[in-house]
Amino acid sequence: MDHTLTLRRARISDLDAVDALLGRSYPRLLRPDYPPSVMVMALPLIVRARPDLLASGRYFLAECEDGTVIGGGGWSAASPVGGDEQPSVGHVRHVAVDPAHVRHGVGRAVMGEIIVDTLRHGIRWLDCLSTRTAVPFYESLGFRVLHEMDVNLRPGIVFPAVRMMRQIAPDAPPSPHTA
Repeated sequence: MDHTLTLRRARISDLDAVDALLGRSYPRLLRPDYPPSVMVMALPLIVRARPDLLASGRYFLAECEDGTVIGGGGWSAASPVGGDEQPSVGHVRHVAVDPAHVRHGVGRAVMGEIIVDTLRHGIRWLDCLSTRTAVPFYESLGFRVLHEMDVNLRPGIVFPAVRMMRQIAPDAPPSPHTA
């Protein structure tokens, strides 16, 4: 597939486009790795864009030449599951690629923007709560699996994830997390 890819920072006005991307991506790509019960309960909660993340300036979009959003992802200083912020750790957030564009470098390009941006902010480690589906993708980018975990989305609704970490700066102190 030949297409020109444009990367840019998301704006709050991109909320509907990100919702649409997540709604196309997650249900189709996650289905092989999650039971129907998880898909029914968790998907309605995770396919929604986070306005605070879009407004932060730390979420990036990949667009085709016609302006269609085909990928996105970002990072935050705060962990999506709470806990103390650590100044050298950034958290990968809501990375998704349109199923029609998987394995065409879109996700890798978005993650490249995330890494460049986190380094500008003094981040030395990236922490990621990956879906089971995306573990091979993150491993190809140098992330290592720490452990599986359940992310509590709401009382009684959990999403099984895989916690992964990657050093992005050669001068980084030892990992703040252990396997």
